[in-house]
Amino acid sequence: MEVLVTGGGGFLGSHVVRALLERGHRVRSFARGHYPELEAWGVATYQGDLAAGGRALEEALKGAEAIVHCAAKAGVHGPAQEFERANHQGTLRLLEAARASGVRKLVHTSSPSVCFDGRDHLQAGPDLPYAQRFLSPYPESKARAERAVLAAHDPKGLCTLALRPHLIFGPGDPHLIPRLLERARAGRLIQVGRGDNEVSLTFVENAAWAHVLGVEQLGPDCPASGKAYFVGQTEAVRLWDWIGDLLRALDLPPVRRRIPQGVAYALGAVCEGAYRVLGKQGDPPMSRFVARQLATSHSYDMGPLERALGYQEQVPLAEANRRTIAALLEQRKA
Repeated sequence: MEVLVTGGGGFLGSHVVRALLERGHRVRSFARGHYPELEAWGVATYQGDLAAGGRALEEALKGAEAIVHCAAKAGVHGPAQEFERANHQGTLRLLEAARASGVRKLVHTSSPSVCFDGRDHLQAGPDLPYAQRFLSPYPESKARAERAVLAAHDPKGLCTLALRPHLIFGPGDPHLIPRLLERARAGRLIQVGRGDNEVSLTFVENAAWAHVLGVEQLGPDCPASGKAYFVGQTEAVRLWDWIGDLLRALDLPPVRRRIPQGVAYALGAVCEGAYRVLGKQGDPPMSRFVARQLATSHSYDMGPLERALGYQEQVPLAEANRRTIAALLEQRKA
């Protein structure tokens, strides 16, 4: 199958590309940046701005049978219009171009944050409703994008599917673990809440495998078509215990301080306001969204994904942790 991966040079995107190649698919990538490593794998690469569309996107889609849409602007803070343009408007433009090009399948990388309302979600399934109020422009833009993808599903034309991998980690992770370790080394990692919250993580190879299955299984008769599913390890973790184990394995100081969720939430509001007033870029040291994420349970049931796509976890949690820690220790030696 000829598959276009948007954001093919990113952390998840590159693993999706590799997994597709290993399954014998022909792969091309559309992204803002230039990624020589993809070309070395034999991937046709196209550069452009997804929200702008244009000839580069048209060329990337010529002859494509399926799309895996990984490209997105991540983060929890920043101008709402930037998230809206990259995540929602970019997805709308891709859907429009996909239909015009005759693409028959689109697997969209969404996020569980589209449903995150600040409350505990324990082993939640895909019937969890969208949040009514968002604490960050990122999940709001991703919710709009997911709604558009699912609304575009057409059994006689473009079949669509949304996957919601949660807290993707693994060797080469540029987001989750580096931020935790940076704060731990600086003595700024503080436990938020009681510390007993249950959270689903997703090893990057498992997230990629779910997307590959989506591409291969999606179609008019697939029970997953036109729907959204959570993706995560079958075994959830107690978040702060998992962080503590990670720090011990890397010989880093443990988390010794704790603040109540309400205090962290108020601090996040202050930090967000200060960043807006000062025009500072990037994510503040605390935000309302992060305060809730660090203190509440958000774990997901993999049963629906297993039944709909035949998904089976490829790398169990213990092995995922082992590989990640080994890569971090090797990186420290370099």
